[in-house]
Amino acid sequence: MRNIDRKTGLSSFQLKCIAILSMLIDHTGAVIFPSEIWLRCIGRLAFPIFCFLIVEGSCYTHDIRRYLIRLGLFAMISEIPYDLAFNGDVLEFTSQNVFFTLFFGVGMLMTMRYCRNWPEKVVILLISMWISVVFKCDYSYRGILLIFVFYVFRGNRALTAAAGALWNVLYQGCIQIYGIWAMIPITLYNGEEGKKMKAFFYLFYPVHLLVLCLIRFWILWE
Repeated sequence: MRNIDRKTGLSSFQLKCIAILSMLIDHTGAVIFPSEIWLRCIGRLAFPIFCFLIVEGSCYTHDIRRYLIRLGLFAMISEIPYDLAFNGDVLEFTSQNVFFTLFFGVGMLMTMRYCRNWPEKVVILLISMWISVVFKCDYSYRGILLIFVFYVFRGNRALTAAAGALWNVLYQGCIQIYGIWAMIPITLYNGEEGKKMKAFFYLFYPVHLLVLCLIRFWILWE
């Protein structure tokens, strides 16, 4: 398959920028302007792009175990900001932040490296989906399934876009259908890493949640 030209396509860095901007808009709507559904609709682009990048990152990383550990560390760091922003408590366990979903997704991909046939990979998929349900991860088993879908069709741009779009259409919840627009930047991915700002992208998630939470508290105290 011919890659998108690196001069006209989007790098991994640019995809991450699109994803975090979409996520910021989404969470601003969820935390501060819950009645503004259009903000949440824009935010539907973020998760598919993050899942796509997780698969790419798992394939390109020199040490997938360190990659997994890093995701797990930030999953734990982000949990208190996540609970404060979305549940109003310092720590509670009715739902876990999206880093846990990505963590279990990468764990699934790492385990699949040791599998020789597809039946074994399907079993690992089902176990990973079950774990995401038990831990009450954001996007639950559907999130793990999307990571698997991008893994299966990696290398075929048309099938990746089609499968990703179908996932968004079939997702339970009316606004997730807007996530099909994420397939446009994903299709334009040129395979290049772009600028390296790894620490920024990891820290952005817990920091922006804390900032939004502080803004909401300030508004309530006014």
